Amino acid sequence: MSDAPLILWFRRDLRLGDHPMLAAAVATGRPLVPVFILDPETEAIGAAAKWRLGLSVAAQAAALAKIGLRLTLRRGPALEVLQALVAETEADGVWWSRLYDPQAVARDTGVKAALKAVGVDARSFAGHLTQEPWTVQTLQGGFYRVFTPFWKTMRDMAVSAPDPAPTRARGMEVWPTSEPLQAWNLGAAMHRGAAVVARHQTVGEDAARARLAAFLDGPLDQYGTTRDLPGVAGTSRLSENLTYGEIGIREVWHAALRARDEGSAGAEGFLRELGWRAFSYHLIHHTPTISNQNWREGWDDFPWRGDTPDAERWRRGMTGEPFVDVAMREMYVTGTMHNRARMIAASYLTKHLMTHWRVGLDWFADCLTDWDPAANAMGWQWVAGCGPDAAPYFRVFNPAGQADRFDPDQHYRRRFLAEGQANPGPDAVGFFDAVPRSWGLRPGQPYPAPVIDLADGRQRALFAYAARKA
Repeated sequence: MSDAPLILWFRRDLRLGDHPMLAAAVATGRPLVPVFILDPETEAIGAAAKWRLGLSVAAQAAALAKIGLRLTLRRGPALEVLQALVAETEADGVWWSRLYDPQAVARDTGVKAALKAVGVDARSFAGHLTQEPWTVQTLQGGFYRVFTPFWKTMRDMAVSAPDPAPTRARGMEVWPTSEPLQAWNLGAAMHRGAAVVARHQTVGEDAARARLAAFLDGPLDQYGTTRDLPGVAGTSRLSENLTYGEIGIREVWHAALRARDEGSAGAEGFLRELGWRAFSYHLIHHTPTISNQNWREGWDDFPWRGDTPDAERWRRGMTGEPFVDVAMREMYVTGTMHNRARMIAASYLTKHLMTHWRVGLDWFADCLTDWDPAANAMGWQWVAGCGPDAAPYFRVFNPAGQADRFDPDQHYRRRFLAEGQANPGPDAVGFFDAVPRSWGLRPGQPYPAPVIDLADGRQRALFAYAARKA
C-alpha cells in the first residue's frame, strides 16, 4: 500500500464527525493534506453565503488543528490548485465529498478525469445526503418527480451509522504554504450588514451539535404545530449548518429516528422535512436545469415580469404588506428566513407582483447565509407553480390572512418591523443598520402604502395562471 500523502479537498463538508471521506482517509494511516480552495465556482456564490462560508472555514481549520492537521488555503481554479499541491507534496491521491449542483458536478467531473489521466487516485465520497440521488428509484428504475412517493421509498431505506470524529490524524512533516483567510476578504460584499448578521450565526460543528441537542430536548415534540409559527422558536434552524456541512446529515437523521422511537410526536414530521431536502437534491441531480429554467414544460411563455420598481420594493422590505416585509427584514438581520415566511414572500413576488421567480431566487442566493442551491431552486419553483410538487395555480397566499393565522400575537411582526412601535427592539432597528445606505431607510419613517391591493393582485395572478392552464 502507498504511504504517499493524500490530499483532502474540503468544500461543504466542514466538520470532523459523520464524515465518510475523512474517516476513510484517517484509516489509511497516510499523511493527510487538507485543503480548501477558493475557486471561481466558490467566488461566484452570493455575498451572505460567501461571508458565512469564511466563518465555517475558520472553524474547520481550528478543528483540524486539534487532531494534528493543518488546513491549507489556496485560491484559483480547482484543478490547477490540486495539480500544484500534488507536485508539491508528492501526493498520489485527491479525495473529496460529493456535491450535486450543476456547477459543482461540471467542475468535479473535469477534475477527476484530469487527475486520473496522470495516475492520481481521484475519489469522491458520499456525505452530504443520507441517500445518493441515484439510489432512490421508482419501481421502473427511474427517478421520482413527486415528493410523496419519493418519501415513501426513501424513509424506509437503511441509513448507515455516522462515523465518529477522529481524535488524531497523521499530518505532514513540512506543510504546504497557505494563504491567509483574511486576505480573501470573503465578507467584502456584506459591507456594514456583516456586523448585524454576525450576531445571529451559529458556527462550527460543536455549535451545530448543541443546536441539534437543544431542538431535540424541546421544540421537536411540538414540531407539527409550531414549525409554521415564525414568532416561535419551533424549528431546528439547522439549515445554516447543513449547507456548510458543519453537522452530518446521518447524525441528524439517526437522532430524529431515536426521538421518534422514544415517542416524540414531532419527530416524523421533522424526518419528512429532511426528506424534502433530499428530494431537492434528487431533482437537481436528475434534472439540473431546475436551477435556472422552468422545471415544468409549457411555462416559458408565462407573462411574468422581469425586475421592476415593484420588485425593488419587495427587496427592500417596503411593500406595505407587513408579513412580506418582516420576512425580508428577518433575512437582512439574521441571514435566514423562516420557512413559512419564505413561502409568503415568494408567493407575493411571483403572484401578486407577477415577477419572475428567478428575480427572487437570485436575491435569496445573495442574501441568505443558509443558501442551498437545490432547496432554493425547488422552493421558488414550487411556489411559482412551474416546479415539482408545485402549489396549484389557484393557491395565492394572502399575506394578511397568513399573518393572522401564523402570527396571531404579532410576535414576529413586532420583532422585525420598527414602524408603528414607540420602542422597537434591536432586531427591528437592526434592519436599518444592515441594509445599504443607498436605500435611504431610517427608523421612524412612515410605513409605506401597499404596492398593490391584495384582492386585485390575486385576481391578476389567477387570470394569468388560468389562461396558461387553458
